Formats: sequence, C-alpha cells, structure tokens
Amino acid sequence: MTATKRTAQATRESLHRIFTIPEAPNSTIGRIEQQISQNLMGFLGNHIAASENALTDIEQDFSQASIPETPMFVSDHMQHLLDKLVSQSVHTSSPSFIGHMTSALPYFILPLSKLMVGLNQNLVKVETSKAFTPMERQVLGMMHNLVYQQNDKFYGQWLHSAAHSLGAFCSGGTVANITALWVARNNLLKENGEFKGIAREGLFKALNHYGYNGLAILVSKRGHYSLKKAADVLGIGQDNVIAIDTDEHQKIDCKKLIEKCQQLSAQNIKILSIVGVAGTTETGNVDPLNQLADIAEQFSCHFHVDAAWGGATLFSNKYRYLLKGIERADSVTIDAHKQMYVPMGAGLVVFKDPASVAAIEHHAEYILRKGSKDLGSHTLEGSRSGMAMLVYSSLHIISRPGYEMLINDGIEKAQYFAKLINQHPDFELMSEPELCLLTYRYVPEKIQRLLANTNGEQQAEINHLLDKLTQFIQKRQRENGKSFVSRTRIEVARYGGAKILVFRVVLANPLTHKAILSDVLEEQITLAQESETFLPKLLVIQ
Repeated sequence: MTATKRTAQATRESLHRIFTIPEAPNSTIGRIEQQISQNLMGFLGNHIAASENALTDIEQDFSQASIPETPMFVSDHMQHLLDKLVSQSVHTSSPSFIGHMTSALPYFILPLSKLMVGLNQNLVKVETSKAFTPMERQVLGMMHNLVYQQNDKFYGQWLHSAAHSLGAFCSGGTVANITALWVARNNLLKENGEFKGIAREGLFKALNHYGYNGLAILVSKRGHYSLKKAADVLGIGQDNVIAIDTDEHQKIDCKKLIEKCQQLSAQNIKILSIVGVAGTTETGNVDPLNQLADIAEQFSCHFHVDAAWGGATLFSNKYRYLLKGIERADSVTIDAHKQMYVPMGAGLVVFKDPASVAAIEHHAEYILRKGSKDLGSHTLEGSRSGMAMLVYSSLHIISRPGYEMLINDGIEKAQYFAKLINQHPDFELMSEPELCLLTYRYVPEKIQRLLANTNGEQQAEINHLLDKLTQFIQKRQRENGKSFVSRTRIEVARYGGAKILVFRVVLANPLTHKAILSDVLEEQITLAQESETFLPKLLVIQ
C-alpha cells in the first residue's frame, strides 16, 4: 500500500470515528447525549407512536400556556426533557433518515457547542467578541478562498480591513440570499448627484431617479423560495422574481433566460440579479454557471450563486468541476449546516469584491462606530452567537481532504443508488444524481411499458394514480419508522413536462451504507403491495 493510500485510509477511519458518538457518562445529561445517538438505525426512536395522531399526542405534552409559579430542580427538568422532548424527537442522525438535508453531526460538536454557549460572545461588536471577531473574519476568508481562490496578498489586505468585508455569517441560506440581493440592490441604486441612494430615500425615489420601471430577479423554476422572501423584504415584490423554465436535466434554460432578459430590457425593467443554483433543493442539479456569468455580464447585472447545498462540493478536487464558473459570481451563499456538518444556524455569504458591502454599511453611536471592525456594520442580523467557531473547528479537525472524502462519498453513494434503481424492473429513476440528491418512484414493470406506449389522457390518468401510490408509500414508510425518504413534485420532460410526485433522497450522511439503500427499496415494494386502492387500479389498466 502506497503512502498516499495509507493516508487516505487513515483519514477514512478517522472520519468514521468522529461521526460515532462515544459512550456517554452515567448522568442525566450524559443519558440525553446517549439517547440522541442510541437509535441510529431507527428513524423516530422507540417511543413515538406510528400513527396519524402522533403529532397531536406530542402536542398534549406542550399544551400549557401558563408560566410555572414553582421552580424545578435542574435534574428533574433534564429528566422531563428526556421523557417528553428527546425521546419524541426525530433522529436526523439516523443512517436510514435519507429524506432531507440533515445529517449526523461529528461527536466533537457537542463539547465545542458547550464551550461556545458558555463563552456567550455577541458577534455584533468587538467589545463583546474580542477574539471571536477576528476568528469569524478568518473563517469568512477561508470560505472566500474556497470559492474565489485569491492569493495570499489579497487576503492579507482585506481579511481584517475595517472598511471592507469578504462576507457575512448568517443564520442560514435565507438570510444569506437576502444579504446578497440587499448588497446588489444598494449598489445598483446608489448615491448619484443629488440622489442620496436607496438606503436613504427608498425604492420609489430610486426608480424615478434612475428611470427604471421596475426591478427583476431571474432564477430557474428550481430556485429556492427564500428568493421570493428577499424580493418581498427588499421592496422588489415577489412577482418580480421571475422563474425561468428548466431543461430535461432540471437546469435553467439559458436560451429562455436571454429571451426574458431582452423582454425586460425592452420594458425598461432593470435586471437586478441573475441567480444561479448550485445544488437545487429538489434534485441537486447545478445550473451552467459559466453561461449565466456571461449573460449577467451581457445585461450588466449582479450574478449571485445560491450554493447553500452544493457549495461544499468545492472541497472536493475530484468534483469541484461541477461548480465551474462559481468563481465568476459577485456573491455566493453556502450553508455550513448542510454538507459541512455543523448544527443548524450556520450560513454565510461571500462577496467577490470586499468593497461591495459598503453599500449596506450602518452605524450607531453606542455600537458599530465608523472605523471599528465590528462585524455588525455589514450584517442584516444584529446580535449573533459565535457559530463561526464550530465552522472554524470543523475546518481544522476534518480538514479539506476530510471534507473531500465526505463529499465524494455522498456523490458516489447517490450514483450507486441510481444504478440500483435503474436495475430494478419496478422502479423508475426520475432525475439522475449530479450531487448527492436524486428522485425516483415505484412503477411496476407492466405499467412502465404501458407508459412508454401511451400518451395524452391515459398517460395522465396513470401518472395520477402513481402520484397517489407514491404518496401512500411515502406516508406509510414514515409512519413505520424504519426509514424515511421525502417526496416532492417535479416536471418530467418524458411526460410532456407534467408535474409528477416522486420520492426524494439525500445521501449526505456518512453513516448510510449500501445495505440500507437496498432495504429502503424492499420496504417500498412491500408497502406498495399493501395499497388496497391505487396499485390494484394500476394493475388492471390495459
């Protein structure tokens, strides 16, 4: 075995260990930690009822609106949490929980989180985060470097500059996307002559001053709903987030994008931003980012990439090419609480130009004074915890090669699962995996042959029944509690663009192994046979 292979094997073994929580101490908090991880092979744990009334039953445990008049011992309260909260929570770390973008956490996150909470730093201001402020700036620099790969001189100049920022830490991708478009809006409608800028005078006066009839944000139909939130908050209007059709690979259709840009320009509606998606929420596909960058240059607009999910792919030298063109983006969103394996509440946005954030700079007399290095002067959120510490630690403990192995494992596991689905006569792969997401559905072989030789009303009728069967299987699988896949509805080109209900799988958990994927399919076959309505109706169709 070569030295390189030995190093790779040691890294794999180390990664497996850090996702396996060691035996907890014999204390209430220790038992809670153990309870979090003890049922990795189950979905909902041992205590939750697998019935339609399960949530209603749990709600009864949290139905009192009055504040207690009698204090409770901490030990008693911890036992209360163990019985009522922990035991009824979703085991998102389970290897068979493969339906959402939530995975197992490395075990070191628990003690580091205690340290972070105990220090209780407020990242809005240097006075309340003396060491955390430069640490967060370094993390933003590291993530900026991951995307843009500038030289040491660049980061030496801008990393700790008081008047500049390489990005902003946020609670998640929604706030990151809002921040990116906020910067884009304020830079577009900036101070000009007697006009003091949109931040001072508002959108109505800004549009009048610049002579625009409106603003628009363009993104594919697979774009995240947070972009409409951003348009709402920024006064642009949800209707002005324009969804562009996708091709058969769930990527934005660049020809239709150009046509829409030309149409808007003719109407004197200024394109604020073209948004490329690097890892769509539903299918995990990546838009042609280089082409989008060209179109954004052609129409002189901000180019933002929403890589909340797929951004971590940049850690992989093997698969980085999938995001080719992201380095041309003016801003990029990445969620650390997705494929960087830190807890919820860690998103960020990075900006290619460190000076661009000056457009949203704000100050106050008692805090965020001009010339200070306070992070809050360039963020939408005010008081924030030191979540950047968990990203900082993960980058050091896991390291880039470790993240590469995790990313590669997820992508290749999805490729394996797609192959498994394609080889099974009773399943239909609906979207080829590009990253570690894919969609599929259960369709008996006979019905697949019928679908291939029919169209129009009969095809629509069959797909309607298959939608009902997909919903039945997904709900029953969730209620059984052995495993979990989610469901969504996507347009499928081979069925004339009809919206089809499909199973959706996310394979980012390093603890998920191949046998689990086989078991998921076998369980779905069994559940399909239990359908007393939809499967029989399908099988009698001639």
